[in-house]
Amino acid sequence: YFLVPGYGAQGGTAQDLKDCFNEDGLGAIVNSSRGIICAYKQDKYKDMGITAENFADASRKAVEDMIEDISGALANR
Repeated sequence: YFLVPGYGAQGGTAQDLKDCFNEDGLGAIVNSSRGIICAYKQDKYKDMGITAENFADASRKAVEDMIEDISGALANR
């Protein structure tokens, strides 16, 4: 397994990292600390009514969005 940094807040996309995974969709651990921890600061989550008080909701949604994004990139490679 390889640790793959840079997804999300640092500008990396699912398309950028899809080749880090093997044919089974394994082999990489994607790191997105700031993109998840600070998701409540992003406009797309603010627009959902998420604030600093319920930051965990934004974090959960950010993880769900990341999984969907990466899964989609892997399915289309």
